[in-house]
Amino acid sequence: MRRVPLPVICGSLLLVASCGWGAQGDEQGGRLPAAPAGVTAAAGSATSVHVMWNLASGDPKVTAYEVYRGTTKVKDVPGGEHMVDVTRLEPSTTYVFTVRAKDADGDAGPPSEQVSATTPAAVAADDRAPTRPGTPSGKTVGSRAVQLSWAKSTDDRGVASYDIYQGTSKIHSVGGGQTATVVTGLRPGTRYSFTVKARDAADNVSAASRAVPLTTAPGSDDGRGTAPTAFRATTHRADDAYYLDLSWVPPETDGTVTEYQIHLDGKPATSLVWGDGPPDGKATYSFYIGKDAGVAHRVRIRAKLPDGTWGGFSAERTVTTGSER
Repeated sequence: MRRVPLPVICGSLLLVASCGWGAQGDEQGGRLPAAPAGVTAAAGSATSVHVMWNLASGDPKVTAYEVYRGTTKVKDVPGGEHMVDVTRLEPSTTYVFTVRAKDADGDAGPPSEQVSATTPAAVAADDRAPTRPGTPSGKTVGSRAVQLSWAKSTDDRGVASYDIYQGTSKIHSVGGGQTATVVTGLRPGTRYSFTVKARDAADNVSAASRAVPLTTAPGSDDGRGTAPTAFRATTHRADDAYYLDLSWVPPETDGTVTEYQIHLDGKPATSLVWGDGPPDGKATYSFYIGKDAGVAHRVRIRAKLPDGTWGGFSAERTVTTGSER
């Protein structure tokens, strides 16, 4: 997240509680993060595995996760994220994964329970995608989760995995043998639109299924807003042109925010996506807005949340080119 974590439970419609080991002490007598719970692994293709786990809660605060393939660390993941695709694997191979949580001092807790996944066999010259999954159905489970199911896809080489999307954002993945799952970590009283895509071992992806709209029940959201705060906007001049300079504090969410949409004068102007992870704390961005002085602009910003929906807009600011000092 900076956030209040929510559990993410992967798999079929059966919700299974999974408990990690308790937090242990480091050499200085402090507490280490507990072992991550709810770890799952599912092959995404012949060369990739999708690993997920529940976000940790409590003290000490978790700031990062380490994902291991056997005894080799293969991924570092920010503390607010709970899933990762491990790539560059070998086909027809069984891999064992564990996850460790790290605190702000860089101290890692014990590993999670081991989970395994077997990549399917490689396929030669396969350029045919699986068929479109059958229309999904679903129902809400309280204010923060939904159950989804769909009719299976077919593929001449077999379906390796299913990806679940909310809008245009991939938020979940399950193995090709599953046609149902539970998606958690959602917001109360929020309308969602879920689709499903099938993937084969050669990473060919099907067309999206029809969408299933679901609205979570009203409930407490811990008083946490979804809009960026401390939003500021100024302009500066460089190379005979004017630029808009923005700064803000990201919203507290149940996952890392990597994408923002900037509205200028009431219309979407540009999108900002961090590919290597967003900065900690205050974020900044600057972009070109023209060469004329004395032009007033209204600007606001919103975040794409980890559940795939857009959060609330920040306060709107008005700036005028040429007024900078």
